[in-house]
Amino acid sequence: MLSEFQETLLQSVKAFQSTQLVKNKYENVLQNLDSGIMLFDSEGVLTFINVQMAKLMEMPRQSLIGCNLLQMLRHPHLSRFKKRRILRIYREAIFHRKKYHELIDEYGRHWLITITYGDQMDGDYLLSVKDVSDYKQIEQTAYQNDKLAMLGKISAAIAHEIRNPLTAIRGFIQLLRPHLIQLGRDEYARIILAEIDRANDIIHEFLNSSKPSAPQKSVISVSSLLKEVVLLTESEALMKGCEIHLDVMDGEMHVSIDVKQIKQVLLNIIKNAMDAIEEVDDGEHIGAIHLDAKAVGNYVHISIQDNGNGMDKGLLSRLFDPFFTTKEKGTGLGLSVSYRIIRNHRGNISVDSMKGIGTVFVIALPIVSYKDLKASGDQR
Repeated sequence: MLSEFQETLLQSVKAFQSTQLVKNKYENVLQNLDSGIMLFDSEGVLTFINVQMAKLMEMPRQSLIGCNLLQMLRHPHLSRFKKRRILRIYREAIFHRKKYHELIDEYGRHWLITITYGDQMDGDYLLSVKDVSDYKQIEQTAYQNDKLAMLGKISAAIAHEIRNPLTAIRGFIQLLRPHLIQLGRDEYARIILAEIDRANDIIHEFLNSSKPSAPQKSVISVSSLLKEVVLLTESEALMKGCEIHLDVMDGEMHVSIDVKQIKQVLLNIIKNAMDAIEEVDDGEHIGAIHLDAKAVGNYVHISIQDNGNGMDKGLLSRLFDPFFTTKEKGTGLGLSVSYRIIRNHRGNISVDSMKGIGTVFVIALPIVSYKDLKASGDQR
């Protein structure tokens, strides 16, 4: 009888140990997921949080276990930004019954939040958070390429139809100009001709935005490229009350680019930076534009940072859209052309900004390897 009891007890211990091993194994998997996970019981008490979620909240795990929502919001290590986000998620999940949420954190990263509850959770609430910034970037790139492809299809069809009547109007105005001079109305002819020329310039930009010419590449050092750009812009910058700073780079990096096209991109971004600095309504504000470049893997990242007026997130999402502009006399084509040029160079262009703080553009271009550099005969 005793031996039977001992055998039963031994089996129970082995079963418990086996269950504990399985539990530890699954918990170890959850702890090392790249998604953040939190589990609340039916009373709203946090019973589990993995390492990734604790990192996202920038708080120690053990200090959160056993807290309810109110205690968590009162936690001294929780930032005000995260408190607002948690309250928003709670409101939408509980009152609006939404199970999926997307938000952008204070660092500009995109997060997908999923809340699972109901019968399958036995009254518990599972909250998971995943960084989807890369997916958003791919989605935005595909969306942008679709828009530019559509722009390319319609541009060629309408450009000549607009240019032909403009050319005819310009010719007739020039024929009528002597008569307008006799009537003392030469100013009318001058304005009409100037507006026709402006319309032709817009059409030219329109065609370039839809299909920039194929890059005529040559190898150039990045420092040489940036020094040339600074020389071209520093006098205008000084006239507009700002300074351009070029940080000295460690080591020499080379890129294979169409120098004229990439200069066009850099000059366009710097011009926008000057305009943004001018928008700052502060007599004591000292405008500054910083250029630097650094190697990141097989790419060089060229950054152009200003301390201008900055932009909100809603504006950033439309920045590379054709014809979108916040300037009174802008065409909205400069950045969409820049985007296409960089993509044609197998690079990438991104932007981050904060209202009242400033904006930074980052252009990534493939670095020419030492082997290719030795083989190239057109380096500068």
